[in-house]
Formats: sequence, structure tokens, C-alpha cells
Amino acid sequence: MQFDLEPGDFVINPKNKDWGVGQIQSIIKNKVTVNFQNSGKQVLNTDHIDLEKIKE
Repeated sequence: MQFDLEPGDFVINPKNKDWGVGQIQSIIKNKVTVNFQNSGKQVLNTDHIDLEKIKE
């Protein structure tokens, strides 16, 4: 689980970089909802995916 993320942060999913940059909408336990440029809203389990925080 990632503890350095919060709603409003910009991230990329290193396993699906073609999704583009996403902005975190919400975090509930290990579920992170991110709105990505190229793939829309995705709900991700941080037990299986490490999102990379970027500066926007």
C-alpha cells in the first residue's frame, strides 16, 4: 500500500503508461480511483499496482 498519495496528486501507472497522466480522485483503504487522460476513470488496487507520483 502506498502512503505518499492523496487526492489531487498526479500519477502514472507504470504497467499502463499509455493511459497517460491521471489525477487521484479518492483513496479508500487500498482502492485508489484515478481519472486518466486516455482511459478515463479507473479503480486500482494498490496491493497490486505501485503508482508513480509526478509533479504537474
